[in-house]
Amino acid sequence: MVFGIDSHKETLAICGVDEIGRQQAAKEFPNSRSGHGALLDWARQLGGDPVFAIEGSGGFGRALALYLAAHRQRVVEVPPGLTARERRRLRARGKSDPGDALAIARVGIRETDLPEPSSIGRSREMRELVDYREQLVGERTRCANRLHADLVALCPGYQVEIKNLVSKRYLARAELILADNSAIRAGLARRRLQALRRLDVETAELKQEITRMIKASGTNLTAITGISALGAARILGEVGDVRRFVSKNHFASATGTAPVPASSGSVRRHRLNRGGNRRLNRAIHTIALVQAQIDPRGHAYVQRLRADGKTWREAIRCLKRHLANVIFRELMAERAAQ
Repeated sequence: MVFGIDSHKETLAICGVDEIGRQQAAKEFPNSRSGHGALLDWARQLGGDPVFAIEGSGGFGRALALYLAAHRQRVVEVPPGLTARERRRLRARGKSDPGDALAIARVGIRETDLPEPSSIGRSREMRELVDYREQLVGERTRCANRLHADLVALCPGYQVEIKNLVSKRYLARAELILADNSAIRAGLARRRLQALRRLDVETAELKQEITRMIKASGTNLTAITGISALGAARILGEVGDVRRFVSKNHFASATGTAPVPASSGSVRRHRLNRGGNRRLNRAIHTIALVQAQIDPRGHAYVQRLRADGKTWREAIRCLKRHLANVIFRELMAERAAQ
């Protein structure tokens, strides 16, 4: 049997169907550890080797997906778009959790190439590490801005001697000029210096851990100019199972790198696509900027587009679209080799 699960913050609606999509059983369980166990026991009693199709496996259904995977159950992810399409086929009036669970189960029966949830496996761990590191970087920036304001007030003109608040050498100089100052604000500035050093150490440790994970994954993404270990971790973490994307065009749309036509008359233009996964889009944007500057092929590609009348931004968007294809092909090849 295939069980469709519609996940919510407090409840899990589950519906089991047979091989031709007929509903066999339906129930609701609390979205808690005990509820997950009860759901699995109930499903096993109905179907000896159940398959669980979950919508929202990266959100409210993540804990359940991890629990089922830990108990060696087969779990697949159902995109919300397929659920909505199947719901229309049911022709039931209104919307309900049991009805959504039935639609999810029928998608799970019909679609044989659904991927495993992105919440399962190393890709999710990479995403969490990269997210946490970015949070630390953001906190460091805020802390450095506060320290800058303190130093401007306490030591006017300090920028002549201290060029930035990034390198260890300049942080040491900032500590020296604050050493003899007993003002409350100077004491707060010294605390901020300590916080900066602590954040620098933790950020560096996270980078090393992410780099080790990328090497252990065996990915070749870092062989592409402009993709560092951090960039590769962001891509792998956000994409998860690349089989979720049926084509390179679908992948480009999901990453927001497919330009949107904005032509009028004889003018042929494409505007910025503000949709898609913006974290993936930012990663690909960084790769495009690097390639446009230091990679001969990327630089030549951008210059050729500029010569054809495109602006710098339009040329970069075209390069991003090309890079999305390159990344998609590499991920598909790596998946096929597994």
